[in-house]
Amino acid sequence: MKNIIFFLLISPFISHCQEYVDVLKLGYSYSNKAKFKDIDESTTIKSYNASITFPIELNEKYALITGIDFSSNDLLLDPDYKESTTLYNTLLKVGLATNHSKKWNSTIVLLPKIASDYTNISGDDFYFGLYAMAKLKKNKYFKYRFGFYASTEAFGVFATPIIGAYYLSPNNRFEIDASLPIAANVNYKFGKSAVGFDYFGIGRSYNISQETAIPVYVDQRPIEISSYFQYEILEENILLRAKVGYSNNTYEVYEQGDSLDFRISAISFGDNRTQLNPVILGSVFFKLEAIYRIHFKEKNKDSQI
Repeated sequence: MKNIIFFLLISPFISHCQEYVDVLKLGYSYSNKAKFKDIDESTTIKSYNASITFPIELNEKYALITGIDFSSNDLLLDPDYKESTTLYNTLLKVGLATNHSKKWNSTIVLLPKIASDYTNISGDDFYFGLYAMAKLKKNKYFKYRFGFYASTEAFGVFATPIIGAYYLSPNNRFEIDASLPIAANVNYKFGKSAVGFDYFGIGRSYNISQETAIPVYVDQRPIEISSYFQYEILEENILLRAKVGYSNNTYEVYEQGDSLDFRISAISFGDNRTQLNPVILGSVFFKLEAIYRIHFKEKNKDSQI
């Protein structure tokens, strides 16, 4: 328990300085009849995700971050395709969290991944990412965070700065957790229940090996906004969430090798690519989530990060 608590105090990648860590997260989302632009056709989008995180203390200053994330998205990329495509993403998390002082700490995480339809896995399915974050504690209720995320993708290089903050009200009811432009979560708790609003938006790409006229890849750029109801059981160790929201979740198909110069956040540079499938329009989605959370008590909050 001591090893886990130490890690929670210093790892912005996992816990964002709250008094808990989400060790296991499971989710399933469903969107019915996402329409193709200018075509009287639509597709159902079914998505699964799972995330496991396991911390290992090295000494009083350093902790090793380990874990794995998995997701899948099943949809029809083009009405002309014979069947739907399932896009898989498996990502490993290996990094180091460092406690610099009572106010400053940092995290650097390497993120190798395999992203494709997993039909014929090759070197084209492997990508590499890097996450870095520094946090500054303003007071026991408010923390700043500054960092960046970068990764190689099928279309080229993607990078984004991250600016955010974490706030928890003195009565522990109102919470803001933001790492923009990637994610944000605002919620208000009453008893064992809570209502909230969240945002998610980070792009991925997938190499496609299934039968197509030419080798292709998928450029996914999700922007998901949702509201949710949350209920806690087993002394707040398990959280169950029901979400409804709107997703502007593009799945653009391009020929392999048709790339752009680079992308910073939502801005693409040197993008002269030719999209091979119709535009998939935004749609309403429903999502169920289950989270296993470990809580801890700080001996002296004013001395913690």
